[in-house]
Amino acid sequence: MSAPAGRPRRIQPASRQQPEPPGLAPRRVAIRLVEGVLSRARPLDGALEADHDPTGFRALDVRDRALARAIAGATLRRFGTIRTLIAARLERGMPKKAGPLEAILATGAAQLLHLDVPAHAAVDLAVAAAKSDPDARRYAALVNAVLRGLARDGAPEPAPGDDLPAWLYDRWRKTYGEEAAARIADSLAHEASLDLSVKSDPAGWAERLGGVALPTGTVRLASGGLVTELPGFSDGAWWVQDAAAALPARLFGDLKDKRAIDLCAAPGGKTSQLAAAGAEVVAVDKSAERLSRLNQNLSRLKLSAAARVGDAATIALEPADAVLLDAPCSATGTLRRHPDVAWMKRESDVASLARLQAQLLDSAVRLTKPGGLLVYGVCSLEPEEGERQIAALVARNPRVRIEPVTPSEVPGLEDAIDSAGCVRTLPFHLPAEDPRLAGVDGFFAARLRVG
Repeated sequence: MSAPAGRPRRIQPASRQQPEPPGLAPRRVAIRLVEGVLSRARPLDGALEADHDPTGFRALDVRDRALARAIAGATLRRFGTIRTLIAARLERGMPKKAGPLEAILATGAAQLLHLDVPAHAAVDLAVAAAKSDPDARRYAALVNAVLRGLARDGAPEPAPGDDLPAWLYDRWRKTYGEEAAARIADSLAHEASLDLSVKSDPAGWAERLGGVALPTGTVRLASGGLVTELPGFSDGAWWVQDAAAALPARLFGDLKDKRAIDLCAAPGGKTSQLAAAGAEVVAVDKSAERLSRLNQNLSRLKLSAAARVGDAATIALEPADAVLLDAPCSATGTLRRHPDVAWMKRESDVASLARLQAQLLDSAVRLTKPGGLLVYGVCSLEPEEGERQIAALVARNPRVRIEPVTPSEVPGLEDAIDSAGCVRTLPFHLPAEDPRLAGVDGFFAARLRVG
């Protein structure tokens, strides 16, 4: 319709999008990462490393990536108490069909209570994140009220186990006792160090990298910074591997010119150890994609192994002198590095994984030459996946016997050798004055002689 004569046509202003508040992008990514764990059981590392990047993590600059990871990590590490504190301020519980509201509240609380983030920034950016989401925007005022209340009141000191699922902490109390379970829980409150396996000269590399050389031979650094920028990475002098995870491959002794099979091999830390020790290695994994990454890692390290795609439970290979089985497990020993694991696993997973491990162990025995060594390991604190698994194997197969590990083979972790001669590390082992350099993954390893 034309404007009336003598009156100028009114021009509608062009719609302009408001600029995004500084600091919102990394927080939005952290919210997506946490929501992926809580709502879809998507592992944190899987989300960060996936070829498809729905979180927007790789679009961030280096500084914002570090912030997003720090927020997500702190949220999941302290999620037990954070969830309780938030629930106490919601009279009707967490609203349904509210999109990422729980993750918005949890990441905001983590910033307020556990990270050095000013309260106004943590609250205001959480509110902005809520307003920018079509499902959560109607709860922006709720986000503001809950987080301002937490900023004002703070949080009481948590009791042991408060930051863990009840079923998991109850298991540890029954298995290890009240005191040890509390020490495990306390150690999980701290972010893990960065552990490196080096080809040679641990002391020299520790000095060069500003870390410490552990008695086990691992080089340990306080976590932080880009791994790819550290000296020695591009030269292939070392690879990232927790000190406990590095133990099983060392239990074979001299491997020079021997044939070794690494079952469930990806991402390749143990394959690298076997190859660096002089073994002719066949690396087996059911995932072609993961084996491709293993080959990339070996290429950087200037090491070689024959990669075979296949199911470790059924694969046909010529028996080897040494067989290493780092079996799929509940990963409850890795919560220092992977706090998301606690909130993705269920107690029923332990039994189902134990059944799979038994099948894999029988296959590993079949693939070990008479007189050869089989080393079994899991990054789990659950006895069904460790001690009981090996006891059952020895009971059903007279060809297999435990070859006890000696204290000299695990320097610094002598107390981790159990009465059967197997190794059981707990997260509070390897203490240090600096908490950033203390602890180790919970791990079980057994060395077996196959007759």
